[in-house]
Amino acid sequence: MLFAGFTLETFRLGLTSIRLHKLRSFLTTLGIICGVGAVICMLSIGEGASEAEMALIRLLGTHNIILKSLKPQGGSDVTEGQSRLLEYGLTQADLDLVNQTIPHIRRTVPLREVAFEVSSGAVSYPASVVGTNPAFFDAVHVRLGAGRFLTNVDDDNRAQVCVIGEEIRKQLFAFEDPLGKIISVNAYRSVIPFQVVGVLRRVETAGLPARGIGERDLNTDVFIPFSTAAARYSDLQVRISSGTESLSRVAYSDIYVEVDELENVLPVSEMLSSALARKHAKLDYSVNVPLERLQIAENEKRRRQITLGAIAGISLLVGGIGIMNIMLATVTERTREIGIRRALGAKRRHITVQFLIEAIVLTTVGGVIGILTGTAGASVITRSVGWPTVIHEWTIFVSFGLAVAVGLFFGIYPAASAARLDPIEALRHE
Repeated sequence: MLFAGFTLETFRLGLTSIRLHKLRSFLTTLGIICGVGAVICMLSIGEGASEAEMALIRLLGTHNIILKSLKPQGGSDVTEGQSRLLEYGLTQADLDLVNQTIPHIRRTVPLREVAFEVSSGAVSYPASVVGTNPAFFDAVHVRLGAGRFLTNVDDDNRAQVCVIGEEIRKQLFAFEDPLGKIISVNAYRSVIPFQVVGVLRRVETAGLPARGIGERDLNTDVFIPFSTAAARYSDLQVRISSGTESLSRVAYSDIYVEVDELENVLPVSEMLSSALARKHAKLDYSVNVPLERLQIAENEKRRRQITLGAIAGISLLVGGIGIMNIMLATVTERTREIGIRRALGAKRRHITVQFLIEAIVLTTVGGVIGILTGTAGASVITRSVGWPTVIHEWTIFVSFGLAVAVGLFFGIYPAASAARLDPIEALRHE
């Protein structure tokens, strides 16, 4: 009880001293406020960017390996009529090879791009129209904003239905419900109508539409049943740019390979790379592993946190030096008071605790204000600049803990200096 009463009285004296010098106390804590606020703001920005990137990678599926057709540099052209045809990328033989020879594969999901523009009425919009099967949506863990996904019935019946990305909905059906509406898929010399049965929920990363490892922006994609794509379109792709026709033959634009267990993902990716390398003379494909990218992103996140935390921590260090400076000045200013307390029976530890509590109170108050300032600053950054910010509880606890630790560390020397004063010399001090 005596110790508790002493601590409470010492704490009260510390607060009284701070109240007597409000402006000086505020200026003293300003460094701590700025330091804690900077720690929270910078870590929240770094955390927001990292979380958005890792969320996108998880969206692609940590159990997935994404094979993608790439246009080779100086690919082999085949003459077809008056045009030059470039053949490259993943083939049916590659898909059969994967399904028949590579172990630990749960399923494969092929994709074929068949057109690059859609329209509704007089409004046209560039989009990637992709034929796929219903398993694709489960493999990449996308969510619906409205309607339904493609089904096996759609695939069996070669139905002319589609699921559109959120950006397609925004551009073609900004002020109306797109479900049940018809969009036209504009391919080379053909326009085929498709009924909208579903709309994907928007995928965001770092404030921008999500472009993942496979460079597929789900917001601007239109998905149709694979059987419909195979029946209505060939694997011949025609692009017209600046009046020039570009012809290419690509059987599969992407193949999503889902592995049974997480620990098998990297070994299977190595097997796929080796098997495809033997079948392709030129590098007209890529093997992308979201799990590998996720591990890299997590390592980068840790490095970013340490770097940003260290930079922001410098502000706390400067604030701590300010605390020590003002506490040393306070010791000099209150030398006579210290002498009177010692003469009345106060021990050195009592003087030490009094000045130490004053330093900790200053940094604690600064830490609380800094937390509020940093949280408000992160919110302002998100609203004004559009950067995503994420504030975790550990960020607040670490910032506050650092503020208290700074007060304790930089308050020890002034408190010890006050306790070492000779009572007789202190009483003589003017």
